[in-house]
Amino acid sequence: MTKMTEEQVKEIRLAGGKRMASLAAGLDRNKSYPIDEAVKLVKARAKSKFDETVEIAMNLGVDPKHADQMVRGVCNLPNGSGRTARVAVFARGAKAEEAKAAGADIVGAEDLVEIVQKGTVAFDRCIATPDMMGLVGRLGKVLGPRGLMPNPRVGTVTMDVAGAVKGAKGGAVEFRVEKAGIVHAGVGKASFTEKALVENIRAFVDAVMKQKPTGAKGNYVKKVSISSTMGRGVKVEASTVVVAQPTQG
Repeated sequence: MTKMTEEQVKEIRLAGGKRMASLAAGLDRNKSYPIDEAVKLVKARAKSKFDETVEIAMNLGVDPKHADQMVRGVCNLPNGSGRTARVAVFARGAKAEEAKAAGADIVGAEDLVEIVQKGTVAFDRCIATPDMMGLVGRLGKVLGPRGLMPNPRVGTVTMDVAGAVKGAKGGAVEFRVEKAGIVHAGVGKASFTEKALVENIRAFVDAVMKQKPTGAKGNYVKKVSISSTMGRGVKVEASTVVVAQPTQG
């Protein structure tokens, strides 16, 4: 491996500093912007050669260590996610054929379980019919850490495999609160129109609002911010994305 000279290191640091400075230009990090303006700021700073993902982060007033404060669900983005998901379906017979017709990338039963047990996970979303969960349950150690375990709460354990596959392919985004009380997800691409991104963001926030747990007290949505893959975070005025926020659980 060729060792870089001190001058090369300085040049890289300088380039990185200039890039960060350009991203921060015209952006007040202490200010919260209306959603329309926030989206404009994020799109204007997405200058990478690839189509950056626009991401949302929501700081919620919950402590997921408590079972009655867990937040988990799925949102069907009205304008899609811009990402093509690889979908696997555990099903047999007519339901397996239904899944294939709907566009599932991988369909199987015992054979698919065996493949996954060997460590091959060639998919981004996993769906199963209820009768298959006895088999799929064996894959908890493989699918669980990847967030791929089918779950009826997010519509991935269902008899409507065609609907689930189409949803996964069309922009269904799963979300789950993390230890710090934060929910984050990709809500589109920088190439999307401002209107499409705003609609997706509002749909996602609405989906999170509908999952407010019984144990949540006080202010449920504390902070909202959006960013692109390589960009700076932009704070969003919660009132411009939250239709109604009850203060009591």
